[in-house]
Amino acid sequence: MSFVPMTITVERAATEERKAAHERVARLARPAFGLVVPVGIALLWEAAVWAGLSDGRLVPPPSTIFATLSELAATGELSRHVIATAARVAAGFALGVVAGTLLGAIVAASGLMRRLLDPTLQGLRAVPPLSWVPLFILWLGIFEESKVALIAVGCFFPVYLGVLGSILSVDRKIVEVGRVFRLSTPALIRRILLPAILPAYVVSLRAGLGLGWMFVVAAEFMGASEGLGYLLIDGQQLGKPAQIIASIVVFAALGKLTDAVVASIAAPFLRWEDAFGARR
Repeated sequence: MSFVPMTITVERAATEERKAAHERVARLARPAFGLVVPVGIALLWEAAVWAGLSDGRLVPPPSTIFATLSELAATGELSRHVIATAARVAAGFALGVVAGTLLGAIVAASGLMRRLLDPTLQGLRAVPPLSWVPLFILWLGIFEESKVALIAVGCFFPVYLGVLGSILSVDRKIVEVGRVFRLSTPALIRRILLPAILPAYVVSLRAGLGLGWMFVVAAEFMGASEGLGYLLIDGQQLGKPAQIIASIVVFAALGKLTDAVVASIAAPFLRWEDAFGARR
């Protein structure tokens, strides 16, 4: 009879170990599951071209695109263009995040600043991205400064709106509870305001980063001699649809990769969330 509790303990430990192993496998397989749709579409299109349903001239099959990427990678062109584009996005994203965070917090904290600045910023938000191009070229020239400035504008507005909206939507009752417990202003910000705005802030960062990758194409149309946007223009001018689609594929991969990096960095700070999507 003395062996019964020990047997139950061993069986429970084995069950928990199998459950943990299953969760690890599921966590590793979840990102791969997202490749089902693009890989399936690629295989279907490859099969359609192979079967003669399309000549694959204007929309090349994945094998041709892969060969183009391999050729660009072998010559070193791909890495050079990727590094140039990524550096521009990183610089513009950093500037846009800093400006959007500070200005969003200032406008949200003061009713006077909100009435004074927010209408102008909301109006500027509606200006089409390409409208800034000639102005930035006049102000900053055609080199890197104008490109980074354009990307920063694209990243600024989602972050500004995210910070402003999340601060203004904090439940007043939670703040009043903090004041009842006589929390100091720094403690109130750290323990109540920051956790309340952090989920929306992370979403705004991801939205700003996505717009940064969009705006870099317009930025690299401004006389760039390297970058993925330059590859797009070069492919258009020389009639290379495979190069155009290869550039788009690289854009998509880089955008997804950087978005995953931001999400993974933010994840430890959002473990307290008991959100609907967190368990799915």
